[in-house]
Amino acid sequence: MKYFSTRDKSRKLFSLSDAAFMGLAPDGGLFLPERIPQVDMKRVEALAEQSYADMALYLAQQIFDDVDAELLERVVRDAYDFPIEMRCLNNKLHTLELFHGPTHAFKDFGARFMGRMTGVLNDGGELVILTATSGDTGSAVAHGFYGVKGVRVVILYPDGKVSPLQEAQMTTLGGNIHPLKVRGNFDDCQRMVKSMFRDEALRTEVRITSANSINLLRWLPQSFYYFYGYCMWKRMTGRDNPEVVVPSGNYGNLTAGMFARRMGLPIRGFVAASNANDVVPEFLQTQLYRPRASVQTVANAMDVGDPSNFERMMQLCGEDVSALRFEVRGFSCSDEEIKQAIAEIYNKYGYLSDPHSAVGYLATKQMDVDGFWLSTAHAAKFGEVVEPSAGVAPELPVSLAEAVMKERNFVNIDAQEEQLSAFLREM
Repeated sequence: MKYFSTRDKSRKLFSLSDAAFMGLAPDGGLFLPERIPQVDMKRVEALAEQSYADMALYLAQQIFDDVDAELLERVVRDAYDFPIEMRCLNNKLHTLELFHGPTHAFKDFGARFMGRMTGVLNDGGELVILTATSGDTGSAVAHGFYGVKGVRVVILYPDGKVSPLQEAQMTTLGGNIHPLKVRGNFDDCQRMVKSMFRDEALRTEVRITSANSINLLRWLPQSFYYFYGYCMWKRMTGRDNPEVVVPSGNYGNLTAGMFARRMGLPIRGFVAASNANDVVPEFLQTQLYRPRASVQTVANAMDVGDPSNFERMMQLCGEDVSALRFEVRGFSCSDEEIKQAIAEIYNKYGYLSDPHSAVGYLATKQMDVDGFWLSTAHAAKFGEVVEPSAGVAPELPVSLAEAVMKERNFVNIDAQEEQLSAFLREM
């Protein structure tokens, strides 16, 4: 399998290693596979009955067909050694819990695969993983790459705009993990990271790639759990052709679902469920794309005003807006609605939801979705929102409780490309 840039009409092709280690394409675009493999859904369903890892390995083999089979199996089985569950609240309300990994967020699915695959593909030279986070990406990437030989991780996160638990998970590992607390918002962090990839002089001195969903090694494995969710929902309900509600920020998650659908996953489509940062839902309604500064909300991991993966969404739809609108519906809600949803879910069903997953619940209910929503994080990661909303404190998983007690280490920087460039050169 080779890969091309979303911005290259000539479709110049790159190898997996080149695309993975570049992160962004030379023209600033995002990489996509040259072709979309078609899967055998009967085989997918049979393998899903065995385990998530068995099913994921089959899917990975279709995409990463030039990776040694034994190495690929080692990557997949090591990455996916934790459970994934479908929770039924009632006959119409189902959610796929993606937060049972080591950092208790769905980002573990992409970050753990990427960390292990990077170790396989790296030729031994020192590599810097440079990534921006609005919350859960940073902790998942830090843990996914912690201790990987020949790799250093630099994580930019906005000062005061991630939860205390998210910050603790990013800043307490040490070793090859280097957190940078940026005086700005997530869009500033993302802008700074993208600027480094466009800095040719820097890239001759420092070998950098990204672990954001712009990187295909982070993005593509996220397509796997859509297949598993479909299989679990179908077995649980006896129904077929579900619609999937995706809490969305930078849209890597939703775009991975769109890729899965093109691989042959029989789902009706998606709901792009956002908080007040509603650039894509607004576009789906008005056909006007207006990226803008993000606003801070209680669902902070979705606080993105200029989502990178919009390019992939459009490319997968052949740049046809009507095709995108046929496949994806948009939804947005306010902070007050999110808090009320957290309370409603607990009072009606005795279930604690984090703010992002509560956006999925709201969209499912208000848009009369026949399918399921993705629950993207453990409620305990956002106890400062969940406890006052639901009236009860989520129990901290052991790993989160341990992280809170550790000393935090980070470097403060301004939202200026020059400071990031200097840090990378001096590191």
